[in-house]
Amino acid sequence: MEINLRRPEMEDRDLINGYLKEAKTRSCEMTFANTYLWSRHYHTGFAIVEDMLVFGNMEGDVSFSFPVGPADEKKAVDALMAYCEEKGVPFQLHNVTKEDFSKLEGFYPDMLTIAYNRDYADYVYESEKLSLLSGKKYHGKKNHVNKFKTAYPDWTYEPITRENVEECFQMALRWRELNGCEADEEKHAEICVTLNFLRLFEELEMRGGALRVNGEIVAFTIGEPVGKDTLVVHIEKAFADVNGAYAMINQQFAEHEGVNFTYMNREEDVGEEGLRKAKMSYKPAFLIEKGVVRKKV
Repeated sequence: MEINLRRPEMEDRDLINGYLKEAKTRSCEMTFANTYLWSRHYHTGFAIVEDMLVFGNMEGDVSFSFPVGPADEKKAVDALMAYCEEKGVPFQLHNVTKEDFSKLEGFYPDMLTIAYNRDYADYVYESEKLSLLSGKKYHGKKNHVNKFKTAYPDWTYEPITRENVEECFQMALRWRELNGCEADEEKHAEICVTLNFLRLFEELEMRGGALRVNGEIVAFTIGEPVGKDTLVVHIEKAFADVNGAYAMINQQFAEHEGVNFTYMNREEDVGEEGLRKAKMSYKPAFLIEKGVVRKKV
């Protein structure tokens, strides 16, 4: 059999979203925009296998995501196994959650193993708590927000729209210049994706918020819904010399854009110690752990 992966394009959005809406997930990877914009960097492709959507590596080791869609999950995984056997390559699934691995164990008892990577676990928070910052455990965060309001009394928050998205784009270009993105491959890829999120903001139906100080945009956030009750934050940028800007845009985005969502997924820390400390300081409700599944040897 053949599984012909191809890179997602804008014209594939409705097709891919049709399958993703069947997924019971809060995982940050399971949105069209995220997959589309990162596919150039990570060489991700998609295929429809037994009427189920799978993402896979177009370069390097053969590996697939857990199938999502309206059809039979086991039938789709069987097809992926048969494909790997036919090609003479090891069977592998990536970004597999604990819930999906439980299904796999039911399909194939004592046949598979999973290795979780803490660096790629998503941090999921209660939206209301990020918005209100109430109680002793958020006292420090509330102080940061209050100090920002005192230091910059003319601050304003506004949703990102076609009227201000170009200003956000110019702010991101300045952020790139200030943060040495050209000299760091990962930073360069991330800021390129950020700029494309802004360039295609309306087309991809993103949600965003921007913070102004002295009339200039100093921070912005971009996200979108994933699943039925979660808003995933894909991008958050602020000028480091505007004290408290990150804390403020975090709180304001939760207050304004997170109001209709129970949870906010603020993605992973990719093993960066400072980022992990910052994400943990906001007291996640839970982590979405994801691992690589292989056959036992």
